[in-house]
Formats: sequence, C-alpha cells, structure tokens
Amino acid sequence: MLEIINQRTAVPFTTADGSTIRELLAHRNSSIRQQSLAEARLAPGQSTTPHHHKVTEEIYYILNGTAEMTLNSDTQVVGPGDAIAIPPNARHTIKNTGREELVFLCTCAPGYEPSDTFLENHSSHITPDLS
Repeated sequence: MLEIINQRTAVPFTTADGSTIRELLAHRNSSIRQQSLAEARLAPGQSTTPHHHKVTEEIYYILNGTAEMTLNSDTQVVGPGDAIAIPPNARHTIKNTGREELVFLCTCAPGYEPSDTFLENHSSHITPDLS
C-alpha cells in the first residue's frame, strides 16, 4: 500500500523544545518504524530550548529562512540547502535570525519520541501531549 502524507494535512504540535512541527512520517501515522520525518517551523526571533537526545540522532535540513545553529559550543549561520548533523547526546538549539519564518525538515533515527528530549534548563525531560 502506498502511503503519502501531505504537509498541509499533518496536524501541527509544539515539541518540548518549543518548535512547531508537523510529523510527516512516523510510527504514529504510517508503517515507518525506524525513523521519522517532520517539518519544523520557528517564527522570526524564536529559538528552540537547548536540549539533547540520549538515543536519537537527527538531521536538520533548512528549506526557508536563516538561523544560527548551535551544536555543543559551536555556532554557525545556516540557510536554505544546509543539512546539519546532530549526533546523540549533542546539546543543540536553533534560532531564527531572519525576518521570515524558518522552515526546516527534521529526520530522526530512531523515530522522534518526546521521552528522548532532555531540556538543558531542566533536570528532566518534558513530554508534550501528542493527541
């Protein structure tokens, strides 16, 4: 069976790190089990809360806008066409430094789970409501 989920029909939610995402393909909405793909958005001036994932590795792929990406102690300007590797346990945050909405794809392997998001400003993880 062919599974296709269009971004326009995916329901947005806010993750523990503060970004608004639309889960495009994941175990919650498809037969995909080992990874996930989501579209994330940040308004101008908005940034994610610094966080890490103990198990998950991520890739951010910038579609629109400009941002400062911080991985551990390294910060670089990123923009459309940039792919950012985020290994497990790496502290990371992204800040929209442009005048337009920052839009990026986020892939996770294994698939995104709120329980694997650990905010750096808190002693424990936060589990958002995905219903």
